[in-house]
Amino acid sequence: MVSNLAQEQSGQYATHDVTNQPPPLTPYDASQDTALLEGLRREGAGWAEEDLRRLGLRAGSAEAQEWGEQANRHEPELRTHDRYGHRVDEVEFHPSWHHLMRVAVGEGLAGAPWADERPGAHVARTAGGMVWGHTEAGHGCPTSMTYAAVPVLRRQPELAKVYEPLLTSREYDPGLRVPTEKRGLLAGMGMTEKQGGSDVRTNTTTAWPTAEPGVYTLRGHKWFTSAPMCDVFLVLAQAPGGLSCFLVPRVLPDGSRNTFRIQRLKDKLGNRSNASSEPEFDGTVAWLVGPEGRGVKTIIEMVNCTRLDCVMSSATLMRKTLVEAGHHVRHRSAFGARLVDQPLMRNVLADLALESEAATTLTLRLAGAADRVVRGADTVGTETPFRRIATAVGKYWVTKRGPAFTAEALECLGGNGYVEDSGMPRHYREAPLLSIWEGSGNVNALDVLRALSREEGTADALFAELTSVRGADARLDAAVVRLKDMLATGSEAGARRLVERMALALQASLLVRHAPAAVADAFCATRLGGDWGHAFGTLPDSADVDGILERALPAQA
Repeated sequence: MVSNLAQEQSGQYATHDVTNQPPPLTPYDASQDTALLEGLRREGAGWAEEDLRRLGLRAGSAEAQEWGEQANRHEPELRTHDRYGHRVDEVEFHPSWHHLMRVAVGEGLAGAPWADERPGAHVARTAGGMVWGHTEAGHGCPTSMTYAAVPVLRRQPELAKVYEPLLTSREYDPGLRVPTEKRGLLAGMGMTEKQGGSDVRTNTTTAWPTAEPGVYTLRGHKWFTSAPMCDVFLVLAQAPGGLSCFLVPRVLPDGSRNTFRIQRLKDKLGNRSNASSEPEFDGTVAWLVGPEGRGVKTIIEMVNCTRLDCVMSSATLMRKTLVEAGHHVRHRSAFGARLVDQPLMRNVLADLALESEAATTLTLRLAGAADRVVRGADTVGTETPFRRIATAVGKYWVTKRGPAFTAEALECLGGNGYVEDSGMPRHYREAPLLSIWEGSGNVNALDVLRALSREEGTADALFAELTSVRGADARLDAAVVRLKDMLATGSEAGARRLVERMALALQASLLVRHAPAAVADAFCATRLGGDWGHAFGTLPDSADVDGILERALPAQA
């Protein structure tokens, strides 16, 4: 009798039946992004589509998503000494980190494009990063730096001959050993110091020549050096002839450890899976890259490459969080209807979709320009100056949009998005980094002014791009006229305003040229025409919300 009563009460008062919650998003296809696939083909890498789709399925798998979560939950640990008291300065990672790195390197997301002669190889890498980036962002740091180190090393052919085949390898071979005895290498960089940050010309790390030509010893302390487990680093230091660039291996050719004392790992807001460190140099052996006194000019190509990756990572974060938000609202109901069917929620999603497509399209345009420039395929000479200014413009604007975008996508999940289990807090903490890494907003805005005033052809290249669709949209035409007026009267204090206008006009011109009318018209009406509020979800009634969402969120997403 008692037993029957207990069973009856258990059914009547059950408290843990789960209803009105979305199913897991995984598995899903991270490459199912129309704007991404169209850009891949348009920028000359359509041959990579099959591989990209395969990678998209792997990125969206339950296994890969779990790797991303575990790599951030179990953060890297610094081990300065072994049990006997010897300095080892090693960083230990969770196995999930190594799984992520092995796929990234194996799929050509590190240095491999420099050894790939196919036109569009650099575009394919960027698109691959935008797909595999759906797993997590931290491990993208060492792959990005490895990619960016190759063109710098080419300034010193004898060093490139030794290290480039290993930096372009698709073999992930962790562990500190003699570089030439490994199957593949990773590269990092050490530029900033605590007294100067982005003002690297104030660096105090010194470099003194030895009796061996091209070999120096370094002494100093770097403030932000990510991925200290890398095999080699590009470092800036003050040589007798001025600020210079050097290659610093963690292990020397004779097998001994180079002096690379890791003082601590940074306790960062986000990017927790990636170790960022403060190394100390004291008699550290280094090889000169490029001429003495030309360190900034030597390493600038590395900065150009990593800035493009900042744009790529921000665009990836936007797409990932949009997919998460879209999935949630499709399966969640409130006030008698599914969220995705409610007009205001649809407005929010469509507004986010516009921002995401604009970021994706600009990223691939920049990757296409980079591919043509580094291959010597800039036959008319316009892609080089365009790449120079547009990369800085994109770095400023797209990375600035990331935090606000991610916060709005998180809010689509409501309280569910505010808890760690959803994964959205990790994305939100990651978002501000991309605007800081490789020069904060002010640094990039001022870099645009510097390019305009000192580098011939940059303004002409930008306006050639903007006016290539003259007459297609009156709001874009008017924005280009206003931009020309601003260039004539601009000041340093107004640099952010100028660069913002450049970025919006550039994104609009690309969407007018390549996107459906629903997307291009809504973007121009809001971002250029002023028919917009101050938050996402304020599209005008005239916007084709259905058309935008149908393109941005395919049925199976």
